[in-house]
Amino acid sequence: MFTNTFTETFGIEHPIVCGGMTAVGTADLISAVANAGALGFLTALTQPTPEALVKEIARCRDLTDKPFGVNLTILPTIQPVPYDEYRDAIVDSGITIVETAGGNPQPHLPAFKAAGVKVIHKAVSVRHALKAQQLGVDAISIDGFECAGHPGEDDVPGLVLIPAAARALSIPIIASGGIATGAGLVAALALGASAVNMGTRFMATTEAPIHDNVKQQIVDNTERDSVIVFREFRNTARVARNSVSEEIVTISRRPGATFDDIAHLASGARGREQVYGNGDVEGGLWWAGQAQGLIHDIGSCEEVVGSIIAEARQIISRALPDQLRG
Repeated sequence: MFTNTFTETFGIEHPIVCGGMTAVGTADLISAVANAGALGFLTALTQPTPEALVKEIARCRDLTDKPFGVNLTILPTIQPVPYDEYRDAIVDSGITIVETAGGNPQPHLPAFKAAGVKVIHKAVSVRHALKAQQLGVDAISIDGFECAGHPGEDDVPGLVLIPAAARALSIPIIASGGIATGAGLVAALALGASAVNMGTRFMATTEAPIHDNVKQQIVDNTERDSVIVFREFRNTARVARNSVSEEIVTISRRPGATFDDIAHLASGARGREQVYGNGDVEGGLWWAGQAQGLIHDIGSCEEVVGSIIAEARQIISRALPDQLRG
């Protein structure tokens, strides 16, 4: 029922994607996503060196014989990142699917294309998606304002952004932001997407390499339990609501505030260690989207994907007249 050009092109069973999530996209989770018939992405920069990424790719292959990819997020950093070396590690490891995000992927596309790698680029606006299509990427993951991470500065939600992108683009679209259920999958397909991307939903799985307290907090949270931070610095991000994220918002709104005033609170290392590692959900900044309000249990990736597909099939079966079901 859900086989389409996207699933056939990328060799997956279901039109469901687990995009790159820093500190979460490891072989433990991504192999489980792949084994469930979806497409998952290891995060290259979660690994401290390109050599460590090669080992993580090999570890993922030991855990699954199904397709998976690698995310390469290109962002300005205080310490230079050897992006070319990470890219070469991806290519040399025989990865055939890459998700790029952040900055312009153009410098890396020739090497990926020469190696036969299919590239999915994450975009937060139609204009950015069109630019990526012109550069030659194979698909676009379009992030609505509901998503965790960096939704851009336009504040356009998926209900508008997905069909707007579908109308403008000629390559497949993955809908991202606020999706965690079979109903969300059906809606995204109806709006013109070929697949859906879920991040927060896959965080609340048994295989996600984060503390159980974080998973339970996602289940306990509602759709109101995320916060927009860094807006004043033109780097808007959606994170889980806690004392740290609310303090960041308060400090950022003070006249003359700079990022240096909140850097100690926004530290990625602090979030990874205190929150994901130690389970202190108030211990640092951590990522979660509005889809928290749609997540009511913690299951395996197989259970999550299976329940979404089953629900989607049930919805379509109820909605379509018998003569249109095929």
